[in-house]
Amino acid sequence: MNAQEKFDRIVERYSHPHQSFFARPHLSRRHFFQLAGAGITASFLGGRLGAQDLAAQTPVTTINTAKNVIFILLAGAPSHTDTFDLKEISGTTPVNFAPETISGLRWPTGLFPKLAASVPDMAIVRSMRSWNLQHTLAQTWLQIGRNPTAALGDIAPNIGSIVSIEKASERKPTQVFPSFLGLNSSGAIGSGYLSASFAPFKIAPSTAGLPNVTNSDGATRFEDKWNTLQALDGGLRADSPLGKEVESFDLFYKAARGLMYNPVVDQAFKFTAPESARYGGNAFGNACLVAKQVLAADQGTRFIQITLGGWDMHVDIYGAQNPRGNNLYTLGKQLDDGLSELLGDLKSSGLLNETLIVMQGEFGRTVGKVTAQGGRDHYLQQFCLFAGAGVRGGRAIGSTDSAGAQTTESGWSRERDIKPEDIEATIYSAMGINWTNVRYDDPFHRGFYLVPSSDQDLYGPINELWT
Repeated sequence: MNAQEKFDRIVERYSHPHQSFFARPHLSRRHFFQLAGAGITASFLGGRLGAQDLAAQTPVTTINTAKNVIFILLAGAPSHTDTFDLKEISGTTPVNFAPETISGLRWPTGLFPKLAASVPDMAIVRSMRSWNLQHTLAQTWLQIGRNPTAALGDIAPNIGSIVSIEKASERKPTQVFPSFLGLNSSGAIGSGYLSASFAPFKIAPSTAGLPNVTNSDGATRFEDKWNTLQALDGGLRADSPLGKEVESFDLFYKAARGLMYNPVVDQAFKFTAPESARYGGNAFGNACLVAKQVLAADQGTRFIQITLGGWDMHVDIYGAQNPRGNNLYTLGKQLDDGLSELLGDLKSSGLLNETLIVMQGEFGRTVGKVTAQGGRDHYLQQFCLFAGAGVRGGRAIGSTDSAGAQTTESGWSRERDIKPEDIEATIYSAMGINWTNVRYDDPFHRGFYLVPSSDQDLYGPINELWT
C-alpha cells in the first residue's frame, strides 16, 4: 500500500463530514443563550486569553522563518496547465504564450513576461489536488483549512485570524494597524468563533488612502469629542459592569482612534497615480502596492489577504471572441504586473526574507484541448505558488502527467497529493505556530484543531519548500 492509498483509507475512516456542530445534546434554554452569547461576544474566547493558555500541543519543529504572510486568492480557479503547470497542447496552446525554460521550468513568457524574472524566487507546488469543485465551498476550504460542512466548519476562523491570535502576544503597544488585512477581499471568511478583533479589516485600496480617518470638524474638535466621550462613559466600558459586550466596544473605539489623524496610516494606505501605474494601474496592483507599504510600516499587520477574481473561464479562455473581457491575457497581465512588482519591491527592501507569499485558486481546470465553448471547466488538480521567507525558489514541488491530469510525483515526504490542510499547516509552520495546536475555547469546548486531525498526523507542512 502506497502513501496515497494509506491516506485515502484514513480519510475514509475519519471522514471530514460529521454531525452538524449545532446538533449537540440538549441544553437548557438559559444555558444555550449563555453559550451563544459567549460565542458572539468572545467573552471567554481568545480576545482576552493568550493562545498559550488555550491550546494543547504536540512538540514539533516549525520552520519559523516568516514574520508576515501575503495570501493571494485567485478566485474562480485559474487553469493550471495554462499557467503554473504549463502543458503545451498542439493546436490548443496559443503560440504567443512563447514558452521558455527558466530554472528548468517551462514558463509561458508571453503570458507572464515580468514574472519570468522572479521564477528563481518562486517554488510551485504542482502535486496539489482540491477536495471539491464548487466555488464557494472550495474557496472557503482554502481560507479555513478544513471542510466547511464538517464539525466546527461553520464557525472556523480564517487562517489569517488564527495567525492574528497566535501572534497577539508579540504585538507592541505602539502598533495600531489591524493584524489581519483583507484587500479587495469583501468575501473573505471572518474570525469565526474568535473575537471580531481578529477578523479581516476589509478595504479596497485607492489613492485617497484609508477612508474615515479624519473628521469634518477637524482634529482639535475631534479630540475634544473623544475626551468628552471618555469622561462620560469611559469608566463603564473598561472592566464594565455592563458585561463583555461593552468592553468589546471599548476595544473597537480605541483601535479606530489609533488610525485617526495618524501620518503612518496615510503613508501606508495612500499612493500616487504613478506608483499605481507601476503596479499595473488596477485594483489588484493597488492591493499589492498597499500590502508592500503596510508591511514596511511594521504596525502590527501579520496577515494580508488579496483577492483577484474572474478566473472562472468556461468560455473563450484565450479571449479570441472577447479580448477585453476576463480571459488569460487580461487577468494574466494584471497578475503579472502586480505580483512581479510586489516580489521585486519586497526583495529589494529585504522584506521578502521575512514575508511568505502563498498564491492559489480553489481548484484547477480541465486539461488537454479546450471545450466546444473555447473554455475549461472545473478540475481537481491545481497548483499553489510560494515565495519568500526562505523558500528555495526556481523549482517545482511534485509533477503531473503530460496532460496535467494527475500527480505522478508528489515531491514531498508524505508521498501523496497535497491538500488545502497541508497548505494551512505550512503557513502556520512558517510563522512559527505549532500546527498541531488544539484550542479549547470553542463555544462547546469540543476542541478546535488548528489543522484538522492533528491527532492522526493526517496533514503537515511542506518542509521541502525550504530544503
